[in-house]
Amino acid sequence: MADSKNSDAFVEFVHVQKSYDGEVLVVKDLNLSLPKGEFLTMLGPSGSGKTTCLMMLAGFETATHGDIRLDGVEINNIPPHKRGIGMVFQNYALFPHMTIAENLSFPLEVRKIGKSDREEKVKRALDMVEMGSFGGRRPAQLSGGQQQRIALARALVFEPELVLMDEPLGALDKQLREKMQFEITHLAHELGITTVYVTHDQTEALTMSDRVAVFDDGRIQQIAPPDKLYEEPENSFVAQFIGENNTMLGTIKEIKNGVAVVALDHGELIDAKPVNVSEAGERTRVSIRPERVEFNKDRLQKGAHTLKAEVLEFIYMGDIFRTRLKVAGMNEFVVKTRNAPDQVRLKPGEIVDIGWLPEDCRALDA
Repeated sequence: MADSKNSDAFVEFVHVQKSYDGEVLVVKDLNLSLPKGEFLTMLGPSGSGKTTCLMMLAGFETATHGDIRLDGVEINNIPPHKRGIGMVFQNYALFPHMTIAENLSFPLEVRKIGKSDREEKVKRALDMVEMGSFGGRRPAQLSGGQQQRIALARALVFEPELVLMDEPLGALDKQLREKMQFEITHLAHELGITTVYVTHDQTEALTMSDRVAVFDDGRIQQIAPPDKLYEEPENSFVAQFIGENNTMLGTIKEIKNGVAVVALDHGELIDAKPVNVSEAGERTRVSIRPERVEFNKDRLQKGAHTLKAEVLEFIYMGDIFRTRLKVAGMNEFVVKTRNAPDQVRLKPGEIVDIGWLPEDCRALDA
């Protein structure tokens, strides 16, 4: 993963482990470094270790082994309130008995900042989240989305260099959630704040982050920019977890000139890019994204691989068509094509040729 002697690192985890019972490791030998100003998302299913990592960085949990450093300083023994980190949680955690301005002023009072400076910083933070006129209200008088903006403003009000966010948009409806995703990313980049964001929502991770660390079973399975993670998954877990994906099981026949010939369990032979397979006889799970598959013969490029498929379902989704096919004995093969005038509309029962380029198809671990 990351180099533990990384001089550019602002946040560093060096061989960090965490166990709650002394036996089972929830986080297993984590090495991770973030440069200043990066927006990193920790993504993974429940129980994968991502929130535990965030809590160790915040100081609410202690690492069982290893070091956590902030700007070159080991912070394992520094209490949370002295780490100077902004925090935003899903449940907002606003004080109900205080006004919005008092909520924002609180972290400044704790830091012994004078009254006129406090007022100026509170006003600036409220303006930043477009809530300038709400200072006199109480949290109960605000909607969920407004409360989340205030929670964000409170995390930013003392101008921290690092902000941690744990599922902050989980309680919001889809439209508001998407709006807030862009606002948070824009603010973080504009202010140059280093951000560590935890979510299990892959779309959120892909749209917001400079890099995404995909967690499973206490380890980072892959860490990369969003496009690389999606286009070039390094193992089956990442391919399955990020975005929609077609997978087919088979056995490697041969690997030659950077191309793996795979015999699918149903008998068909296909070409794929060998990713974490190395020799003939190995079992593999072949992965191909739905939008990389083409029906239209005229659009198939030279060298494309074709298979026969039976149309099971054709769904109109506005901007795209989603077609479910029976391919190589499996009924859940999905193709997404954009709604264009020349795009064929298929009927259930039709037999069609589908095709893709071998480099778009990856032979991963089984």
